[in-house]
Amino acid sequence: MSNDTNYKLKKLLKELESKRGRHTELISLYIPKGYSLNEIMTLLSNEISLTQNVKSKTVRKNVTDALTKIMQHLKTYKKTPENGLAIFCGNVSEQEGKTDIELWAVEPPEPLGIKLYWCDQKFELQPLRDMVKEKDVYGLVVLDANEATIGILKGKQIQVKKHLKSIVPGKFIKGGQSQMRFQRVREGLLNDWLKTVAENVKKFLSDTKGIIIGGGGPVKDNFYNKHYLPTELEKKVIGIKDVGYTDEHGLQELLNRSEDLLQEAAVSKEKKILKKFFDNLNTDSGMVVYGLDAVIDALQKGAVETILISEDLDYFEGEFICECGNSFKKIVKNENIKCPKCGSNMKLIGKEDIIDAIEEIVKNYGTEVIIISRTTSEGEQFYNIGGIGAILRYKI
Repeated sequence: MSNDTNYKLKKLLKELESKRGRHTELISLYIPKGYSLNEIMTLLSNEISLTQNVKSKTVRKNVTDALTKIMQHLKTYKKTPENGLAIFCGNVSEQEGKTDIELWAVEPPEPLGIKLYWCDQKFELQPLRDMVKEKDVYGLVVLDANEATIGILKGKQIQVKKHLKSIVPGKFIKGGQSQMRFQRVREGLLNDWLKTVAENVKKFLSDTKGIIIGGGGPVKDNFYNKHYLPTELEKKVIGIKDVGYTDEHGLQELLNRSEDLLQEAAVSKEKKILKKFFDNLNTDSGMVVYGLDAVIDALQKGAVETILISEDLDYFEGEFICECGNSFKKIVKNENIKCPKCGSNMKLIGKEDIIDAIEEIVKNYGTEVIIISRTTSEGEQFYNIGGIGAILRYKI
């Protein structure tokens, strides 16, 4: 999922999470990929019939109206969209006795595998929440001198890719000179064993974003520190943890102990770009600007390499018109805009998300747009200086 798509879905989820029905009258409908819309229409018709049994006249009417609105919307589709469809509809009026039936339709960025009809005081959003979670694939390796298990982590699911058993004997036997020979043989077998583990790591974990190594003794540290892994995989290692098991249970233990590493990895790109931004800002290099007007000015001069926008930024692009005939589009924070010609209050007739507005501008300049979260101290600091900035190609 692209950075932009992820941002838009998060923003929609935030809006839907804020909606509450005064009664059980908010409908969540998930239509899976490839499912027949005719069957969904039949389901909704049956639900309208069942709704007639609801005692409350107000609730009965609101639910019926919501179901009818969903059916009317579905008629605009010839078939179910490629990844399925999620529809949310119901009376979201905050005042008792007043009706405000709103509908949101989402074509998800990933295939929906669930069919669901649900009526409640809030929308059921978990299937979409799962789509905005971190889905990068990480490699997990747990090992000691006796066994090793290699797995991959996607989301919260661990898949075991390989379990290996070694022929390395225990550390000690009785006897003087034979003890020394035994140790040399053991070290040779251990060396061969770690090479075998490394070969399997390369086979199964080369395409992962990062690798975490775990084990109960020095073997795991030697595996990394003595460079058994190829350089390209060594660079992917994001941490080494002590765990008590080296089987499938060890992978789960490693995951439980590595939440800090995974969280850090998830925001590493964001922290890196923010470090570059603040380093330039603090040294007054002239290679960054911040604030909406400064960013737009630099962008229109073709000087912007990367635009950074906080995901909680409350700007939007509004289309305004005045009674005097003056009209324009402008990125603003609120709807109260005075006409620069006559001084009258202008009417908002159109509204677009700031990300969409910025992306429309940058497509002519080859500029990258990065959405910045507030989950890190750097992200919060960026939000507090205005939430929009740019790294420049050259000084202006």
